[in-house]
Amino acid sequence: MSERLKVSVCGVEFKNPVIPASGTYGYGREYESLYPLSRLGGISVKGTTLNPRQGNPAPRVAEAPSGMLNSVGLQNGGSQKFLEYELPNLLTKDTRIIANIAGSTIDECARLASLINPSEVDMVELNISCPNVKQGGAAFGTDCSVAAEVTSAVKKELPDKPLMVKLSPNVTSITDIARSVESAGADALSLINTVLGMRIDIKTRRPILKNNVGGLSGPAIFPIAVRMVWQVANAVSIPIIGMGGIASWEDAVEMMMAGASAIQVGAAIFADPYTPVKIIDGLEGYCEDNNIANISEIVGTVEPW
Repeated sequence: MSERLKVSVCGVEFKNPVIPASGTYGYGREYESLYPLSRLGGISVKGTTLNPRQGNPAPRVAEAPSGMLNSVGLQNGGSQKFLEYELPNLLTKDTRIIANIAGSTIDECARLASLINPSEVDMVELNISCPNVKQGGAAFGTDCSVAAEVTSAVKKELPDKPLMVKLSPNVTSITDIARSVESAGADALSLINTVLGMRIDIKTRRPILKNNVGGLSGPAIFPIAVRMVWQVANAVSIPIIGMGGIASWEDAVEMMMAGASAIQVGAAIFADPYTPVKIIDGLEGYCEDNNIANISEIVGTVEPW
């Protein structure tokens, strides 16, 4: 792997800036028959809650123009299964591991962080932005004071790990939320999570998703994500990992020019599981063609009119 693609986020060195997004890659088990997970900069693993969750009732995925809706609802095996079964396997894959955590209460989030802190994960991503759970999730990410409170509580339990907070786009001012969690101790931000959407079956007149609404992801939300990353990059001084509709190396370059130090790839993996490695190869070629010594040189270089 070329030195051109190495990036650093909160002191954590990534061999490249490409990270499959939480909830779209599981724990990598299904993908390592296609390519070595060591090719990836890192993996943001499936969202982990303190106790196992069954998630929302089906149907919980629906097609949308240039994207998809989901209301999976953080289905996962819980913290014990992650720490005892999934993490030991992931640690053998020679890539950075980001633990994505979520809770229904602030105390639950803090307790989960305390369990994760002694582990060998490289970073923790706190999800305060999931639109598909009845408690917690987006409720934490749409109010500045609550976002700051949960960030502070979780950071206190993570003295040994960088804390990245995942922001919701379903807000009036994402910069206000970003500043709040930065002031509460966040070491980095990731954005954006899905945009709240809905589809209706015109034959039955019922929502297609049993949850009624779900998170829209895919290329449809990419311009929103670029705009929000750019706004937040100009409002905070901590690193940003950008995501939301990235499907190509050109998208990755655009997101980094907007201000992202690294990127996460989500829905595009469902259409083509090779998307992350194609983006890595494309970024390598882009650096070579443009005489860029390191991809970090392009971060935040957009020149607004």
